Amino acid sequence: MNRINLITLGVKDIKKSFQFYKEIGFKTSVSEENPDIVFFDNAGTKLALYPLIELAEDINQNEPPVINGFSGITLAYNAKSEVEVDEMIKKVSEAGGEIVKPPQRVFWGGYSGYFTDLDGYYWEIAYGEDWQFDKNDMLIIE
Repeated sequence: MNRINLITLGVKDIKKSFQFYKEIGFKTSVSEENPDIVFFDNAGTKLALYPLIELAEDINQNEPPVINGFSGITLAYNAKSEVEVDEMIKKVSEAGGEIVKPPQRVFWGGYSGYFTDLDGYYWEIAYGEDWQFDKNDMLIIE
């Protein structure tokens, strides 16, 4: 098993989260305003939104997991320039995301900032001068 095909975020309000992710640039063929589930098309993976309670019950209907605080998981968008990092942070803020760390030079030599989406999921938007991308815009990590 050496592949991730789908990342699903359990969300409190699928209608609001759907709108947020569309506003920051995620693409989908879903056109209804309040869908049961949303799949966004990305190069290499899909990002899904699904009601949080239903996702927890899908894991274990009798004893669903309790979600509190920071889960230890972050998602990342790797940009191709510092300007792109700044533009994405601005777009996220305008769409209702909370900027928790404004873009800045970071210890590993890159430029990065963090935001949380409407459900508190942490996202990093980062740029590294030496980064290379493949034909699908996936970061090459050797």
